[in-house]
Amino acid sequence: MSQTIREIMSGNLATVTTQDSVIKAAQIMSQYNIGSVPVVDNGQLVGMLTDRDIVLRSVATGGNLDQVSVRQIMTTNVVTATPDMDISQAANIMASNQIRRLPVIDNDQLIGMVALGDLALESDHIDEAGNALNDISKP
Repeated sequence: MSQTIREIMSGNLATVTTQDSVIKAAQIMSQYNIGSVPVVDNGQLVGMLTDRDIVLRSVATGGNLDQVSVRQIMTTNVVTATPDMDISQAANIMASNQIRRLPVIDNDQLIGMVALGDLALESDHIDEAGNALNDISKP
């Protein structure tokens, strides 16, 4: 039987809300050494904020970072997985959408995150992780 996302996902997540400042989000990302953070309202995923979002949509525009909220620059069309999804299916989703992190949603609540590295750690799925990375890295 194939493994599911639930078996490899990280469940202890740092998150931000839409009202948080970009500075607070960047501090959380720095504290946990992560390149993206889920944006939640009442446990529901409403977006993702990446270090790239912060640089391109906030820093590069020269705005006052204290006054920029996460809501203003987050990515809202977030691709997600379910906890019972097969790992191969998740790898295919990550590859086709060129994403390295996949939030896991159950009953409309964010319950975890699967990163490309999580797939690579599973020896049975190292080829899928490599193929996904290859597709993600294409221009």
